[in-house]
Amino acid sequence: MNVREDFLYYLWKFGKLQLHNLQTTKGEPVEIINFGTHNHHAGPDFFNALLKIENQTWAGNVEMHVKSSDWFVHNHENDRNYDNVILHVVWEHDIEIHRKDNSVIPTLILKKYSNSVVLQRYKDLLNSPEEWIPCETHFPVLNNFEFENWLERIYIERLETKADAIEQLVKKTEYDWEAILFRLLAKGFGLKLNSDVFFEAACSVDLTIIRKLSAKRGSLEAFLFGIFGLLSQEVTQETYYDELQEEFKYLCHKFQHVKMTTIPLQFFRTRPANFPTIRASQLATVYHQQSNLFSKIVATTSLDQLYDLLQVPTSLFWETHYTFEKSSPKRIKKVSKKFIDVLLINSILPLRYCYEKYKGKPDVESLLALLQTISPEKNAIIQKFDTKKITIENALHTQALLELKKYYCDKEQCLECAIGNRLMKR
Repeated sequence: MNVREDFLYYLWKFGKLQLHNLQTTKGEPVEIINFGTHNHHAGPDFFNALLKIENQTWAGNVEMHVKSSDWFVHNHENDRNYDNVILHVVWEHDIEIHRKDNSVIPTLILKKYSNSVVLQRYKDLLNSPEEWIPCETHFPVLNNFEFENWLERIYIERLETKADAIEQLVKKTEYDWEAILFRLLAKGFGLKLNSDVFFEAACSVDLTIIRKLSAKRGSLEAFLFGIFGLLSQEVTQETYYDELQEEFKYLCHKFQHVKMTTIPLQFFRTRPANFPTIRASQLATVYHQQSNLFSKIVATTSLDQLYDLLQVPTSLFWETHYTFEKSSPKRIKKVSKKFIDVLLINSILPLRYCYEKYKGKPDVESLLALLQTISPEKNAIIQKFDTKKITIENALHTQALLELKKYYCDKEQCLECAIGNRLMKR
C-alpha cells in the first residue's frame, strides 16, 4: 500500500514522529519549534511554521509531498505562493528542489522518523477494499457525546457547501431573496428526475410575473404548466388542457415571455403523486395562497409553522387526474409533510442560513434545533448505517451521515475524520 499526502499531514500536524535528531537530506539538524497551521486551501500545506535548521531560525511555510519530484508535478516552481517555503517534507526523496535564487530548499524525509505503530494502524485502516466503509469493523468507536458533536460538525460542512451554491443565485438575482426561494422551490417540486427542467424554467421568469398572477390561481397554473413544458404535448378531448393552452398563449403575449423548456419531462419510474403535473399544480397553489413567502419562512420558528405554509393541495382538476388524458378516483392531493421535509432539508434551511450569513447573524443553533425536529430520511445509505449500532433519530443525523459517507468514507479521508483519528490513537 502506498502512503498518501494526508498521512504526512497527520504525522506532522499531531507530531506523530521521532522529534529528536531530525536531519535534512544534507545532514543539517532540524528542531521544530512550531508545526504551523494546516492550510486546506490553495498554497503551501502548513502556514507560519517556526523551525531551527542547523543554527538558523526560520519562520515560513512547509510543503509536503509523497515524492520530492511531486513539486514539479504540481507546478509549484511557477507559483509565487511557494517562494517562502522553508522546509520540504517528503516520504521519499528523489530530487533536490531549488528556490528561484538557486538555493536548495531543505528537505526532511519523514519515512525515517515516522512511528512504525502509527504507520501500521494507517495501513490497517485503509487496507480494507471489501468493506463498505474503511472503519466498518470498528464503527463508530466514539462515545455518544463525541459522535453527536462530530455529526453536527459534518452537517455544518454540508450546509456550507449548499450555501455556496445558493450564493451564486444571490449574485445573479442581485439579492432578490424571494426570487431565489421561487427557483429553489421549483427545483424541489421537480424532484430528482425533473428538478433541472423546473429550475431552469423558474430562472427564466421575472418574479414580478408570478406576483401579478398569484391572485388568479388558474392563470398562475397555466403559466407554470407552460414554462415547465407541460402544455407542449398533444392532448385530445380535454377542455381544461385547451383552456390552459389558450391562457398561456395570452400570458406570453401580455408579458412578452416566450421562453419555455424544450426538454421533455419525465413521468416514467415516478410515483403518480410525484408526477410533474401534480407538483406543478401544488407549486401554483403555494404562490396563490402565500404572498411574501420568503419573509414568512424567515420569521417561522417551528416545524409546524412551515408545514402550515407549504401543505397545500392541487387545483380541483387534479383531484381526479394525474395526467390530462386519464381520469382517476377523486383524491385531494396535498403536499405531504414528508415532501416538505425534503424541501426544508435541501432548499429552505440552506437558503435561510445563507440569508442569515448575509445579514451577519447566522443562527446555527436554531437551525440545528429545527433540523432535529425533522424525521430521519430513508435511503440505502442510511439503512446501511442503521445496522452499525448507532442511533439515528432525525434529519441532522441522516444529513451528516450522507456527508460522512460521500466526502470522508468514499474518499478515504479517514485522517480528517474524528472516527479515523480515534482509531489511529488506539
